[in-house]
Amino acid sequence: MFLGCLPVMPAFDIVGVGLNATDTMIVIPAAPEWGGKVPFSREFYSVGGQVATAMVTCARLGMRTKYIGAVGDDLRGKIQMKSLRESGIDIEHVRQREKCANQSAYIVIDQSTGERTVFWHHARCLELSPEEIAPDQIRSARMLHLDGHDIHAAQHAAAIANAAGIPVSMDLDTAYPNIETVLPLVDYLVTSTEFPTAFTGIGDLFGALSSLQRRFTIRVVAATLGKWGVLAYTDGGFHYSPGYVVNCLDTTGAGDVFHGAFCYSVIERMPIREALRFSNAMAAFNCTAFGARGAIASLAEARQVMDRSARCVHPDVARRTTTQRP
Repeated sequence: MFLGCLPVMPAFDIVGVGLNATDTMIVIPAAPEWGGKVPFSREFYSVGGQVATAMVTCARLGMRTKYIGAVGDDLRGKIQMKSLRESGIDIEHVRQREKCANQSAYIVIDQSTGERTVFWHHARCLELSPEEIAPDQIRSARMLHLDGHDIHAAQHAAAIANAAGIPVSMDLDTAYPNIETVLPLVDYLVTSTEFPTAFTGIGDLFGALSSLQRRFTIRVVAATLGKWGVLAYTDGGFHYSPGYVVNCLDTTGAGDVFHGAFCYSVIERMPIREALRFSNAMAAFNCTAFGARGAIASLAEARQVMDRSARCVHPDVARRTTTQRP
């Protein structure tokens, strides 16, 4: 199955509306017990954010890319803007807020595993309103990518895209208030492992994914599974793609890179199995360096991961995918 048809050649391949962040990364040798002490080996700024990182990934893969969001006027905001500009992304309609701190986080990375713990803050002055998004800004692209944070802006952008026949993808890591108003407008939904069961109240991930697809008539519904890869539901069947085994230094941003790669796959009309494998490879490669955008792969580098790396197969998900159809 191909992932879908797209409108013909507007100014951009993809436009993203959503979050950016500039984080402080703290690398420790291993996580201490709660209340304990441990020396850190490295501290540095790292640019990230769900939609912003997905758009940087698309640009890295050769897509003509536009980002719409809000950025603070502090040092972190300036670092973010510099990164977006240097990535070749159109930032004409990024809103720069005066006397407002950019979204930030303190991300503690356990060097023994590559896993991270995140402490984040998002100032209300960074809220993006529907009135700040003009229809032409959305219609200028072949695809729209969203997160769920500024829900009214996301709904507005998705409605414009729907009316213009532009496919919409969405990255959801949590059940934001009123998210059900946007989901009927979404064509490709890729969520965290926890979202489908938390949102639907169905304890089984397979059942939760198929329930989401039926309720909102979404073309592809998928959940990323960390090192285990991704499980997707489309056309009445499940597709499981195991993750790739790499030398993992930091998992920060892996999911955001996955989303950018998946958007690229839709635009390139990849079959679903190839799209999932490719997106897994891009996410895995990013884990080989520190930072949310530490190692966004080129096409050639992603292909090397796909050709040479072992897979991390979740035995239960793999077994059930070969047999279960709702």
